[in-house]
Amino acid sequence: MDFDYLDLDSDLTEEQRRIRDTSREFVEDRVKPDVGDWYQEGELPLDVLREMGDLGFYLPTVDGYGLPGVDYRSYGLVLQELEAGDSGVRSAASVQGSLVMYPIHEFGSEEQRESYLPSLGSGDEIGCFGLTEPEHGSDPSSMETSAEADDDGYRLNGVKTWITNAPVADVAVVWARDTDTDAVKGFVVDTDSDGVETPEITGKLSLRASSTGEIHLDDAYVPEEDVLGVEGMKGPLKCLTQGRYGVAWGAVGAARDCLESAVEYGKDREQWGRAIAGFQMQQEKIAEMATEVSTSNLLVHRLADLQEDDGMRPQQVSMAKRHNAEAARDVARTAREMLGGNGVTTDYPPMRHLANMETVYTYEGTHDVHSLIIGEDLTGLSAFHG
Repeated sequence: MDFDYLDLDSDLTEEQRRIRDTSREFVEDRVKPDVGDWYQEGELPLDVLREMGDLGFYLPTVDGYGLPGVDYRSYGLVLQELEAGDSGVRSAASVQGSLVMYPIHEFGSEEQRESYLPSLGSGDEIGCFGLTEPEHGSDPSSMETSAEADDDGYRLNGVKTWITNAPVADVAVVWARDTDTDAVKGFVVDTDSDGVETPEITGKLSLRASSTGEIHLDDAYVPEEDVLGVEGMKGPLKCLTQGRYGVAWGAVGAARDCLESAVEYGKDREQWGRAIAGFQMQQEKIAEMATEVSTSNLLVHRLADLQEDDGMRPQQVSMAKRHNAEAARDVARTAREMLGGNGVTTDYPPMRHLANMETVYTYEGTHDVHSLIIGEDLTGLSAFHG
């Protein structure tokens, strides 16, 4: 059964199909056979991160520095296939590319690009993105992490939390407020530096096949040559727009995987002498899930067109992220229902995807915050401030 119901694949170029197929093969061979165990154990093996680098999955839209220079639709297809495996795998790739490598490429000096991008792109080094703080999630502009000028550099103090890749990261892109100018600045921080700790967050019930932690900064020194060339919230917000683009694409992969598993299970599972997929109530669920997957896919393919034309606005990304995360959550829940008791085990993907979607629904802008972003764009009235 072809789950590309609207035949969007027919618009793909030969190169885009090749990239999609390479990503799908990686997920089928390296992720799906073991992801249930990773989820239960609460880990994503480092060798998987290295292999994704070998395949060019990290910020592949850049040409140079050992990166392949593909288009944005190809990048979206990579992330869609990775999340069909697991949200944790896609999240690790998104952070590495869109939130670590992107700001270095966009705001860094040529020396910084040459120093960091090849090793991050190959997966030889792992990166993380430090923006969210214990008291400042949806309102990152109120960050308390400070950067005080000292000896041709800065001393960073503060805590960042819910940081994907932090416990295994070699490099962190950290956003902090300059105590002299009050401007937000970006810093490339070596996690082995004195005054830097990256403890793991334990007890997660979602996105378990992913390493999540904190960044503790205690007078951590960052030399001037590792300060990014951007000031203000436009720096981290541009990164988040790139990250949300990938989140929107990835959610389609998770939803599609749930749909596929539900249809396959429904055709094999017999009750009252017939396959349960032949019952009207189950077919209604399948039709609804297929419509959600197709609608979500249309949104991200349109985003890719806008991105290629340099016309993609952050508010449009908000709409796609908001819709696709919610749709994937609904599809995962419906697929779990169709699988009955088997649906709550790691032998089948829907419950794992459903638990993961609770995180995807919340991170990189909560569902409610994206509603307000779209609302402000449509009305010209901000609900964020009195």
